[in-house]
Amino acid sequence: MGSCTISSPFDSLLFDLDDTLYSSKTGIGQALKGNVQDFLVEKCGFPESEAPNMNRKFFTTYGSSLAGLRASGYDINPDDYHSFVHGRLPYDLIRPDARLRNLLQSIKQRKIIFTNSDRIHAIKALDRLGIRDCFEKIICFETMNPNLWKSARPDEFPVVLKPSMEAFKIAIDAAEVDPRRTLFFDDNLKNIASGKAVGLRTVLVGSAIKSKEADYALETLSNMVQVIPEIWLSEEEEERIGHSRNEMDSILATTAVGA
Repeated sequence: MGSCTISSPFDSLLFDLDDTLYSSKTGIGQALKGNVQDFLVEKCGFPESEAPNMNRKFFTTYGSSLAGLRASGYDINPDDYHSFVHGRLPYDLIRPDARLRNLLQSIKQRKIIFTNSDRIHAIKALDRLGIRDCFEKIICFETMNPNLWKSARPDEFPVVLKPSMEAFKIAIDAAEVDPRRTLFFDDNLKNIASGKAVGLRTVLVGSAIKSKEADYALETLSNMVQVIPEIWLSEEEEERIGHSRNEMDSILATTAVGA
């Protein structure tokens, strides 16, 4: 036995889904925005010219248009909303990602999804990527909002979503993680700031430049090996980090073609 066995400082990894596990360039986000605006016009009677502004305002103030609508007194059933805005998404734009799958499978720690989306959308997106079985749990809209379906009035239970502190506390509880030993990956600066505030170690995805609340920044998840090598440290092998890098380099090299 060598004298300096070092274990990873992380027990668990908590991943956002949309624009984190797949690129914001897929077109899914744009399609979603269009569907939300259609919902505001078709289901809530907003003038077409106002829909983009209302969508932006609701998102900025409440975290989503559903949250904004319910807070404004619209009795919107969450399932109806999600089936309208997510049900018509062009999921075929999300391609299977063998590199990401190999990367996730090389990580021995617990891996959990934490998304504002509903469970059906999360499962569809993860299945399209080919990585659903890499995660032990999906913490999603339903996890954070168990009472919405039985509320008498739309404003009785405000919709809980990231970046609210309540959402993060529910997630930490549901995931049964120690925030100080958990890495949280997200593309949204507000979510990163809230994650930091509840004690999580934070990774800003989609940017090479760290925000002050981000412990790490990754342009893409495949940069994890270079930027956060301590994920792969293990008690059993003091040179694991060297092995990991070599393994990951060969994994990434073999799967780069056609990925």
